[in-house]
Order: sequence, then structure tokens, then C-alpha cells
Amino acid sequence: MMARSTWRVTLPRPVTCASAASQGLVILALKAHQIPPVIDEICTLVGPQTVVLTTQNGLPWWYFLRHGGPHDGQVLTSLDPNGEVTAKIDAARIIGCIVCPAAEITQPGVVKHVEGIRFLIGELDGQTTERAEAISALFIEAGFKSPIPENIRAEIWLKAWGNLSFNPVSALTDATLLDICQFPHSRALAEQMMTEAPSIAHKLDITFRVSLEKRINGAERVGKHKTSMRQDVKAGKALEVDALVGGSGRTRGDERYSYSGDERYLCCMQAAQSYD
Repeated sequence: MMARSTWRVTLPRPVTCASAASQGLVILALKAHQIPPVIDEICTLVGPQTVVLTTQNGLPWWYFLRHGGPHDGQVLTSLDPNGEVTAKIDAARIIGCIVCPAAEITQPGVVKHVEGIRFLIGELDGQTTERAEAISALFIEAGFKSPIPENIRAEIWLKAWGNLSFNPVSALTDATLLDICQFPHSRALAEQMMTEAPSIAHKLDITFRVSLEKRINGAERVGKHKTSMRQDVKAGKALEVDALVGGSGRTRGDERYSYSGDERYLCCMQAAQSYD
């Protein structure tokens, strides 16, 4: 696999998790809401030394696992309602990954790369380990950029900061990132949503390393790209509402860690999904 090139993978036979058996590295690339229904199948890939690399958008179910802060061990019930994922995937084997590239599924099995080649890798406890460095090296060898940030959760929030505004606006309006950022009213709406979001992050000791304006300008540079949530609307798929919109606004489930804006957009997204 090489960045910025065309490549094809041909499977010699149908492959299931059970037939693949345990692996050294499992890249968990399902969307957050897709994981609980197939958690038992995923676990057939996990052996004693398996590392699970999670790539979900938004806040992951493991956000407070190996956190070390006052909320250490808390489960985000909006993402793992029954605690089954938390119970079946040991947090000690998880490494977080933030996927920065923009891409589109043009047809089943065909992915068009639009922009970006960065995959950030980080241990849940913030340590730089040999296994994290080894996974980062694999991405770099394939032609990607794969830094190991000091605080993986701060980078999760930085990406989610845009996701929680651009994705629902795109899903509801069919607008591209460029459209949203250049049309004054939708840009103002995104700014409003993004202004409220840091009130949650700051209470969790997260500081954003870029300004709101720079974050929006970064999305604008991606161009005429329809977000993954809009692609799911078009395809009639379930939307990752809780991970992108609900999770950040209901991180702790109480008034100290909630804000009004996200609840409005969450209701709109849930209504839109119910009409599909």
C-alpha cells in the first residue's frame, strides 16, 4: 500500500473474522455504532499479543480508560450502552489512531482518496512505546505521515471539533466542506457550534492548539468534499450521530459537561435519520 497511488487487493476466498483467526494488529475501522453488534466477531481476531488500533471519528468509547484523571474508568454509555465493548476489548491492548485523510466510497470496495495523508498514533496513557512506534513506522513506510502526539485525546478533540459541526450541517444540507465554509450563513452556524464545544473540552483539561478560524480554514482547504455523514445519508446507512454529535455534548451526562447547541443539532440528525 502506498499513499497517492492506485492499488488493488484481491481476496482469494471469502474471509471472515473467525477464519482469519488471531492477528498481531487489528485496525478497527468500523464506525462507532457498528462495533457493538459485531464485537464477538471482532474478538475472534484478538489473541494474547494483539494490538487493537481504533480509528473511529468523534470521541471513542475508551476515552476515559487508562485516562489517569478524575474520571478514569468511566464508560461513555452513548457509545457503549451495555459496556460490552469495554468489557471485551482490554484497554491495555488499545492504541488510538486519528485518521486525517478525506475519502469517498465511490462504489462497493472502491475508495477515492481526496486529501490528507496523516494518521496520528497514540497510547491511551500518553506513553511513547515500542509498539506505538512500530505501528507509526508501518504507516510511514507505506508513504503516510504518522506522528505520535503527546496527548492523543487533545488531537481527538481537535478533529471532533470540526466533525461535530461540518458533518451534521453537510448531512442536512448536502453541502460540501467548501460550500459550508464559504457560504456566510452556514459558516456562521459552524462557528457557533464550534464556539460552544470547547466549553466541554476545557473542563476535561483539553486545550486546542489551533484557533477556531484556523480550524475552519483547514476544512475549507479540503475543497468540494462531502463528509462521511453526508455520504451515509445518500447511501441510506445509519449515521454516526452519537460519536460525532452526541458524545461530545454528553461526555459525562450532567449539566457541568453539557451545552445547548449540540442537543438541537442532535435532534435534527435523529429526525433526519428516522425519515430514511
